[in-house]
Amino acid sequence: MHNHFNGLKTAALFGAIFAVLLGMGAVIGNGRYLWLFALLGVGMTAYGYWNSDKLAIRAMHAYPVSEAQAPVMYRIVRELSTAAGKPMPRLYVSPTQAPNAFATGRNPEHAAVCCTEGILGMLDERELRGVLGHELMHVYNRDILTGSVAAAIAGVITSVAQMLMFAGMFGGGGNDEDRPNPIALLAMALLAPFAAMIIQMAISRTREYDADEDGATLTGDPLALASALRKLEAGTARAPLAPTPQLQNASHMMIANPFRPQDVSRFFSTHPPMAERIARLEQMAYGYRAR
Repeated sequence: MHNHFNGLKTAALFGAIFAVLLGMGAVIGNGRYLWLFALLGVGMTAYGYWNSDKLAIRAMHAYPVSEAQAPVMYRIVRELSTAAGKPMPRLYVSPTQAPNAFATGRNPEHAAVCCTEGILGMLDERELRGVLGHELMHVYNRDILTGSVAAAIAGVITSVAQMLMFAGMFGGGGNDEDRPNPIALLAMALLAPFAAMIIQMAISRTREYDADEDGATLTGDPLALASALRKLEAGTARAPLAPTPQLQNASHMMIANPFRPQDVSRFFSTHPPMAERIARLEQMAYGYRAR
């Protein structure tokens, strides 16, 4: 598991985004107000983390399903959660033909897994098992917390940058000794949000690689997930979702980028390229065969 050192990459990326936040604190009032940024970040993280399941499910208009309504989905998730020794999440279906799936919830005991009607109609049972293994590992790896923290810190940086822009334009406040350099303020206001966004997206892409690897390990079938990803790449291109603000906030949770390629460039994507994900899964499968 984690053959590509994804845990180390995630830690390094979090260090980078905290460095951006600390740099902003150093520019404003010589760091004396940094605790305000930290407090705001903690509050935003707690809200997003605690309500992540409700926000994502509402954005996709998903509804809960019973075992009688989705017997295959229930059987697969029950088998995989039992194999992992973890509680079974609540199951939802989103009434859209855009093929996708996501997991959300603040911890394994309060988690939900959602599939769209499109993905349930597109994949065979083996491929669906690969997708659900991927989603369960997002829950068990606590990626929802990771994503919530990254998003909250990026949000704080963006909000503070807007204040910096205003202060830089009007010369800042306080006496001459405390007043920061307006050029430094403007530079930080322009560069910090961009850096935070890139780092946040890099964290999301890294966690996708982890879920691919760990989900394939859980199912013991990397090629099933690789086959599902191929179909999802074509399916999301045929039936993309509109990039509304609600869906943009939830898109990083989905197994495939739900938007049209022209709506988001590779550089700004929260998902790794499908070709790279598939290649890694095929490499895992070859490793299994060589044993």
